[in-house]
Amino acid sequence: MSTQHPDNVNLPFFAENSRLSGEDEIQEAYYAFSYLGCDEQLWDCEGKEIDNFVIKKLLLKYPQFFKTRRLGRDVFITLRVPNPAIEKTEAKILLETLESIPRSFDAAKLFYGRNISPIFEVILPMTSSARQIDRVYKYYRDFVAGKQNKQLYPGDIKIGQWIGKFQPEQIKVIPLFEDLNHLLNSANIVKQYLSDKLIDYQRVFLARSDPAMNYGLISSVILNKIALQRLQKLSENTGIKIYPIIGLGPSPFRGNLKPETVERIIAEYPSVWTFTIQSAFKYDYPAEQVKLAIQKLKQKPVNPVHKVEEKKTLPILKKYSAEYQRQIKKLAKLINKIARYIPERRKRKLHVGLFGYSRNIQGIQLPRAISFTASLYSIGLPPEILGLNALTKSEIEFVSQIYLNLKSDLTDALTYFNPNCKFLPRNLSQKIRKLFNFQLNKQHRQITNRIQDLLIKGKTENLKHYILAAANLRKFLG
Repeated sequence: MSTQHPDNVNLPFFAENSRLSGEDEIQEAYYAFSYLGCDEQLWDCEGKEIDNFVIKKLLLKYPQFFKTRRLGRDVFITLRVPNPAIEKTEAKILLETLESIPRSFDAAKLFYGRNISPIFEVILPMTSSARQIDRVYKYYRDFVAGKQNKQLYPGDIKIGQWIGKFQPEQIKVIPLFEDLNHLLNSANIVKQYLSDKLIDYQRVFLARSDPAMNYGLISSVILNKIALQRLQKLSENTGIKIYPIIGLGPSPFRGNLKPETVERIIAEYPSVWTFTIQSAFKYDYPAEQVKLAIQKLKQKPVNPVHKVEEKKTLPILKKYSAEYQRQIKKLAKLINKIARYIPERRKRKLHVGLFGYSRNIQGIQLPRAISFTASLYSIGLPPEILGLNALTKSEIEFVSQIYLNLKSDLTDALTYFNPNCKFLPRNLSQKIRKLFNFQLNKQHRQITNRIQDLLIKGKTENLKHYILAAANLRKFLG
C-alpha cells in the first residue's frame, strides 16, 4: 500500500514544488501503480485539502494503463477518512468523502462499460469502539446509498429513479488502531463490529508510528504483536478471515521498513498481509531498488504470528513506557521548538497527535510522528534509545525473543547518535554503550553539533538547511 506519509527528504521527479498536493498526488498514485508495482494507494482525506475526484482524474489522465489494470479489481484506491469522535472540525469531511464514492462508481462504470466499484473500503483512524466503525458503515449504507430508495414526497419517484443508482450499496470499514488500550482491545472491538454482519473478511490496520511516539519503540512493536496474536485467534474462532495491515515507516522508530530491510520486516511480521510504502521508501532510494523491494513484499508468504507470552511481557512494557514518557515530558518543549523548522513535504493541515488526546500524559502536546522523530534525530538523539535505561540486560534479552529485530534496529538508529548531545537524558549514554556495539556516522554527528549550537544561541535562520543535510544522510526525514 503506497501512502502519503510526508517522511521523504528528496522530492519525486513529478513534484511541482517542495510540498506535494493536488495533481502531484494524482500522478503519485499512477507512479506507484504503474512503475513501482504497488497494489493499493491510500488516499488521505484527513488533515489536508483533498481531491474527491481522484478516480475520474486517474481514468481520464492515464486511460491506457487503467484499461488493463482495472481500478477496484487489479489496483485499489482506499480512502482514509476523518474520525468525527476525535477530529471535530473535520467531521463533515467524512460525509463529503462518503458521498463521493457513488460518483466514483459512475465514472468507472462509464470508463469500463461494466459495474466495477473503484472504491469500496475506507480507513477509520484512531478507532476506539465498534460503534465508531459501525456508524461509518451504516451511514453509508442507509444515508448515502440508501437514499436511492426514498421519495422526496408521497407518490413521487424514488431518488434513485431521479438521480440514478447509488453504488456500491455497502462499503467495508477498516479500523485503524493507534493507542495502547485500543491496540490491546482491537480483537474485541472487531469481534463486536462483526457480530451482526455477514462478512467473509475484515481488514484491520495497526499503527506503528503513533504508538512509538506515545509509548516508545519497544512498546510499539510489542503492542502490534499482541494485537496480531489476538486478531489471529479471533479469525480462528469466528471463521472470518482477518487481513492485518501494518503502518511501517523508514526510520527504525517508525518501523524501519526501507528497501534494504525488507527481509527483516518479513521475518518480524509473518502474519501481516499489507505493508505501507511511505514516501521516503519511494523517493529516497533508487527506483529500481524500490521496485525490487516491493516485489519481495508482494511475494511474502503469510504465516502464523509469533507467540507472545503476554503475562510476562506486559509488565516490562509498562515499566519501559513509564520511563520513556518521563523523558519525553522533559524533552517536549525542545521537540516542539525544533519541529517548527522541519520541512513540510505535503500540503496538509496539522492535527494534534495522540499526546494531545491522552489524559495520562498531563496534557502534553507534540507534533505528529514524522516531525517528532525528525526533531530528535536532528540533535543526534534517536528516539529509539529513550526509555532503554529502565530495562535490565536480561529484560532486553527477553524482549529480543519477541522483537526479533530489536538489536539490528537499535544499531541502525545508533549510527546517528551524537554522544555529545547536550539534551541527552542522564545516564542514558553510558547504558547504551554497555549494551550495544555501534559505529557513529561522523558527518551526521558534525551536522547535529551545528544544529545544537544554533539552537542554544537562538540562531535559527539556517536550521532547515542543516536539518535537511542530516536527513539526507539518513535517507528519511523522520
